[in-house]
Amino acid sequence: MQSVKLAASALAIAAVSASAAAARDNVQVAGSSTVLPYASIVAEAFGENTDFPTPVVESGGSSAGLKRFCEGVGENTIDVANASRAIRQKEIDACAANGVTDIIQVRIGYDGIVFASQQDGPAFTAFEPTDIFNAIGAKVLVDGEVVDNPYNTWSEFNSELPDAEIAMFIPGTKHGTREVFEEKVLLIGCEETGAYEAMVSGGMSEDEAEDACLDVRQDGGKSVDIDGDYTETLARIDANPNGVGVFGLAFYENNQDKLKVATMSGIAPSTETIASGEYPVSRPLFFYVKKAHIGVIPGLKEYAQFFVADEIAGPSGPLANYGLVADPELAATQSMVANEETMQ
Repeated sequence: MQSVKLAASALAIAAVSASAAAARDNVQVAGSSTVLPYASIVAEAFGENTDFPTPVVESGGSSAGLKRFCEGVGENTIDVANASRAIRQKEIDACAANGVTDIIQVRIGYDGIVFASQQDGPAFTAFEPTDIFNAIGAKVLVDGEVVDNPYNTWSEFNSELPDAEIAMFIPGTKHGTREVFEEKVLLIGCEETGAYEAMVSGGMSEDEAEDACLDVRQDGGKSVDIDGDYTETLARIDANPNGVGVFGLAFYENNQDKLKVATMSGIAPSTETIASGEYPVSRPLFFYVKKAHIGVIPGLKEYAQFFVADEIAGPSGPLANYGLVADPELAATQSMVANEETMQ
C-alpha cells in the first residue's frame, strides 16, 4: 500500500512538470528564522561535501514556511519546511487537502528563548514570567481587579526591576517562537499573578480567559511585534537603550558583545540548562520533509540524513558550536529518516 501511495505521489510530481528533476535539481527549504542559521550551515556543508547542489534556504517564519510546504506536491513547491514548533493539526489538514499526505517530521535538537537587552542599558538581569506578563499583558490584575494595563515602567510592579520605560520587542504571530513565548511565559505569568483566576471568576470561560492572558497591549509601543528575524529585534534594541528583546539562545550567544541576558525563574539560559530541562523557556526545533519529493528532487533524502548525522547535529558537531542543544534521541531520528517514516 505504501509503495502504491509513493508511486502515485511521484506520478503527481511528474504530472506537474514532465521535466521536474531537470527544472529543479536542488532542495528548496523555507520557514523558521530560528532554524535558519542551522539550516544555512548544513546547506553550505552539504553542497561542499556531496555531489549535490547547495540547497536554497529561505526564512519567513514557521507558519509561513509550513503554509508554503502545504501548498501541494510538485517541483514548484518547497521540499522542506523549518519550524521552531511542531506542525499543527490544521496545517496537517491543509497539507492533506492539497495532496501532501506523507510528511516526515525531523527533530533536530533544542533551543531556548532568552530575554536580552543592551549591554550598557538598564540592569535587566532577572525576570519571572509574572514580570513579562505585567509588562505587556493587555489586561493585568491590580488590587484584585482585572484592568487595562496601567504600567509604564518595570519598577511600578516590581521594585527590584529598573525604573525604565517598558519597551519589549517580541516575535510576531507568524513565528513559531511566539507560540512558545505565549505558552511558557505569558500564560504562566497570567496564572501566577492571579489574573487568570480572576478572569474566570469574573465570568469568562476558561478558553476566553486563556485567550485574554495571551493578548498583548497595543498602547504606546510598550509591546512591539517583530515580523522579521532576530536581526530586526537587535536593531530595535540598538536604537532603544530600554529595550528588552526575545531571541533564540544561539543568536544571543553570537551577539554577546551587544547583548546581556537575564535569568528566567532564577535559571540562566545555556546549552546545559536547556539540555537538562532546567531552563523553563526551551523548545524542540524541527524540519518537515515532503516524502513524495524523495527520489524526485535530487539530494532531498541525503540532505535530511546529512542534517541529523552525528557529525553535524551531535553534541560535538558544528550546530552545537552555534548553540543548538543536541537531541539525546538523535539516533532514533536518524533511523526514522533513513526509513522514511512519516507522521501517523
